[in-house]
Amino acid sequence: MRDLSQGPVAKQILIFAMPMLIGNVFQQMYNIVDTIIIGQYIGTEALAAAGASFPVIFVLVSLVIGITTGTTIIISQYYGAKNYEGIRRAIDTAFIFLFIGSIFLTILGLVFIEDIWRLIGLPVHLIPDATLYFSVYAAGLVLMFGYNAVSAVLRGLGDSKTPLYFLIISTILNIGFDLLFVLVFGWGIGGVAFATVLAQGIAFGLSVIYLNRTHKLIRVAVKGLVFDWDIFKKSLRIGIPTGMQHTFVSLGMLALISIVNRFGTDTIAAYTIAWRIDSFAAMPAMNFGLALTTFVGQNLGANRPDRVKQGLRATLIMSTTVSLTVTLVAWFFGRHLMGVFTDNEMVIDIGYNYLIIVSSFYVIFAAMFVTQSVMRGAGDTLVPMFITLIALWLLRIPASHFLSLQYGETGIWWGIPVAWTFGFIAAYIYYLTGRWKRKAVVKFEQEKL
Repeated sequence: MRDLSQGPVAKQILIFAMPMLIGNVFQQMYNIVDTIIIGQYIGTEALAAAGASFPVIFVLVSLVIGITTGTTIIISQYYGAKNYEGIRRAIDTAFIFLFIGSIFLTILGLVFIEDIWRLIGLPVHLIPDATLYFSVYAAGLVLMFGYNAVSAVLRGLGDSKTPLYFLIISTILNIGFDLLFVLVFGWGIGGVAFATVLAQGIAFGLSVIYLNRTHKLIRVAVKGLVFDWDIFKKSLRIGIPTGMQHTFVSLGMLALISIVNRFGTDTIAAYTIAWRIDSFAAMPAMNFGLALTTFVGQNLGANRPDRVKQGLRATLIMSTTVSLTVTLVAWFFGRHLMGVFTDNEMVIDIGYNYLIIVSSFYVIFAAMFVTQSVMRGAGDTLVPMFITLIALWLLRIPASHFLSLQYGETGIWWGIPVAWTFGFIAAYIYYLTGRWKRKAVVKFEQEKL
């Protein structure tokens, strides 16, 4: 566990962010390896089917992930205030909620998946593969939620290293299972999904055993868990706006994929690959933002709001530097990166065009995400939610739709930076007002504001 309310600001954030960044590199390796194996050994249609499945999965889990984020923020503020009993109750409450939520979402997804495919206009010939991939993945949600809950709790306590170790184990297992189930057993796209579920399940089990034996604050067991309604209500207050934000973002992804679907299998496959690369490229900014969220929570809990501004400035500098580097990589090596996943030249051309357009605005994305992270760390998640909704539904989706009518699939990609630019400007203006400081769960002296 790390106390982020003491010591050099930039160093603390960097040290805390690096294990998460390395961890997310391994996390993305799940998707990268899955996509490579599907594209190279199963085919373009299977690749398009898997790509269409992910937004649907994200819709299902986003609200629950948001509420869990609320619990993480509470834990970080309790830890800053040294309220260890509150930490234990928050952890118990999070695990109970996630278990119930995962079961409900699995049932919901399996019942309505065919209707969802029709709603987003997925080409009929892709539906069988997409349904198989989604069904196997949905069946393992309880394991995925459990694994991510342990990681989120540890991050709230300032420990970003332990989740990394289990993530590395999970990634190695996933790669091994992918090769076994697809190349040896010939299970196709269902084998890829099962490899991910099995790897996360094993990592979750190992993390529970390790924490129960070694950690002072965390005990993961069915017996003795206590659900605290007061903490759950606070988690809802903080987490529902973030969850709604994730939900509307994921619905936006569905709306975007419905636009992409109009341009056929090659465009769907290209978007699937380019989006994987894009997600990988966005990780540094997102991890610096997540580190800043915990940093802000602990410092407000410890009555140190003066360190928040320093933290934002340091994080913006670090994330901007990394984003510029990633942009250059996308410009000069984007076509080669696309070629790792497929040898279809049409798919490569479409995907590279996406990377050139979107990567040019990574600095804007980083600034937007980092600025919103300050508000989330304070517990003010409502304003970021509204900013995201406006950027997505009033700018990105309409822009992608109308531009695609004029410029084809290229027009779809230009809607993304339009939304990012608005999101950053709106978030920074709200940050300057200082109103987000009043949302802290742990109240501190008003004169410090």
